[in-house]
Amino acid sequence: MKRTSRISPTSRPALLGAVALLALTSVSVATADEGRRPHGATAGTSGRAGTADAAGTRVVVGAPPGDRVGALFAADGAGGASGGHFCTASVVHSPRGDLIVTAAHCVDADNGDVVFAPGYRGGRAPYGMWEVTRRFLSDGWAEDQDEDSDLAFAVVAERDGRRLEDVVGANRFATGTVTGAAAVTVTGYPDSRETPVACTNRPALESSTQQRIACPGFTSGTSGSPWVNGDHQVVGVLGGHEKGGATADVSYSVVLGEAAADLYREATGAS
Repeated sequence: MKRTSRISPTSRPALLGAVALLALTSVSVATADEGRRPHGATAGTSGRAGTADAAGTRVVVGAPPGDRVGALFAADGAGGASGGHFCTASVVHSPRGDLIVTAAHCVDADNGDVVFAPGYRGGRAPYGMWEVTRRFLSDGWAEDQDEDSDLAFAVVAERDGRRLEDVVGANRFATGTVTGAAAVTVTGYPDSRETPVACTNRPALESSTQQRIACPGFTSGTSGSPWVNGDHQVVGVLGGHEKGGATADVSYSVVLGEAAADLYREATGAS
């Protein structure tokens, strides 16, 4: 598995299971966030500064789009990090601009407070550490650790009077998209590295409730990594089957259907 369980939930809305999506073939689209690279190739990430707002997507001038992805750390009680990073999360658009998405097993039981470091690289958090103040997990995960419910959202507090989305921008959380219709870029933080890795490839259905992608180098710590398509949409979150996968070369995500949409609505309604 990519990562084991961590924190206790503070909100548990119902999540009844994702709907089946049909796989289609179409022209491959590499995400604009990370640029084009060969399918299945993993590389260190770089980004280009955003210049405009798109529908449902905040692009901040001067903030590389790749910096919407960051690392999760245990909090030290003083607004900083305690120890190394253990999972990945990313900023998704919300009315209040304070929402991140990750895998449920990254923010469930047996851990304490958590902070999020967007754009983390080389031991530095260029946009600071953002305190997680509320978490949203499904009943399916909280009660049974159902792999089809391995998805979570978290609200972060403001820093210096600014909201997270206004600092680094956000991608749009998208449900009901067709698995495999376009390539996605997966970006994550292996806990053995201080820089992220990224891979662009086309996902495929594993089952009616799970999707998979072949990408080398996604080891422990990459759980919660967003799968972002060329329209700046998060269409998968690394987790699900085997908590993201038993090997570094194949990763999984729950299929983002109606259940995921319900959880997102719950999180945005309370944020």
